[in-house]
Amino acid sequence: MQILVVLAWTATACVGVEVLGETTISDSPISESPVSDDAAPTTTQNTTTTQAELFDLTGVVVSAVDQTPLPGVVVKVGGSATSTDADGRFEIAQVPAQAIEVSRPVWIAQTVQWPTDVSASDDPDLEVELEIELEPFVARALRVSSDIAADPARFDALLETAAITTVNALVFDTKDEADRILYQSKVPLATEIGRVDDIYDPAELIGRAKAEGLYTITRIVTFEDPAWAAAVPEAKLAGAWVDAADEANWDYPVALAVEACSLGFDEIQFDYVRFPSGQTAARARDLVPQTVEERTAAIAGFLTKAKDQLHPMGCGVSAAIFGIVLSSPDDQRLGQTPETVSGVADAISPMIYPSHYNSGWLGLDNPNSHPGVVVGDALDSGMPRLAPGSLMRPWIQGFFYSGDQVMAQIAEAERHGAGWIIWNVFGNYELDWLPPA
Repeated sequence: MQILVVLAWTATACVGVEVLGETTISDSPISESPVSDDAAPTTTQNTTTTQAELFDLTGVVVSAVDQTPLPGVVVKVGGSATSTDADGRFEIAQVPAQAIEVSRPVWIAQTVQWPTDVSASDDPDLEVELEIELEPFVARALRVSSDIAADPARFDALLETAAITTVNALVFDTKDEADRILYQSKVPLATEIGRVDDIYDPAELIGRAKAEGLYTITRIVTFEDPAWAAAVPEAKLAGAWVDAADEANWDYPVALAVEACSLGFDEIQFDYVRFPSGQTAARARDLVPQTVEERTAAIAGFLTKAKDQLHPMGCGVSAAIFGIVLSSPDDQRLGQTPETVSGVADAISPMIYPSHYNSGWLGLDNPNSHPGVVVGDALDSGMPRLAPGSLMRPWIQGFFYSGDQVMAQIAEAERHGAGWIIWNVFGNYELDWLPPA
């Protein structure tokens, strides 16, 4: 005999604790995930139990937004655990009638209570089939500049801003564009090339952010690193860039990411995770892989290596990408397309800054004067290209703009069901830029 139980939950905009029917939502979108989401479903099982009845549990986990099956979701019952396959399906044999924990990085974890009508059954052949919906964590974030991270008063002010607006996440730098590691890193190469700069204590600020209910992301500038390129000649591609296609060069940023995850960040975002653009690209033209497939495979390979280490630790993986690739049929020689990056990363953050689009884009003389139009068009183009289970979370422009112009970008992100992160290099944010709580 088989019983089908459909467990669904519709989330509010905030991450919190709710009990709706028989589904309990946890207070964090991240849980420890000890099972790789890239392998076929495997089960670890506790061989001892005090329960009189054991059941065979099968089911599917889908997105509550569009019912898309979700791969890589960890499902735990008692001492047994498995992960969903590419079709979102899972199975665990002979488990007790206990609470079912369901988690995937960058999605809202939940604990589902075992159906009472099943646990009360005396049918020895009963099989339980579940359909479980997960809600994505929609990040509404501000970047914490190194100046703010180093200044307790300014960090306090940023927390106060988050408390009275819809901001629910902060993005810290741990490795910036100047190739500085902004905390006391113990990663060997960071100390060997002399780029450790003790600006702030990540664990302290993470703790304070989480005490306010905020999700924490760190940004790691990846393949543009003048100090690394100068200190390790075999790593260098051209100019300040190291070669993203050389797997030997993946270890350093992944080690920094693992360290950041161990410090308590919920998610690691890799920025400059691409091949160079501009004049450096011209000088490196013969050194960069020559086909779209080769370039995108290199970037996806790096992100896969990072995810394989970070997911078991409970951290999500995201990537900042050029905004133009959302509207381009190819990778613009960067190694980035929405399909390939989102096929690995839990979330992608295209940099949709209207000031970066040339005159004539969308027929506009000055795209920078039309922030809502530019952001909306980019998301219209990019959202259908996302891989199942990956989330869209654009960087939007927080400079040279009025409150109405910033809010126009936010409105487009919200209309598409996407999150957003505001970029301001100095971390100066105005209250009229942000929707009130």
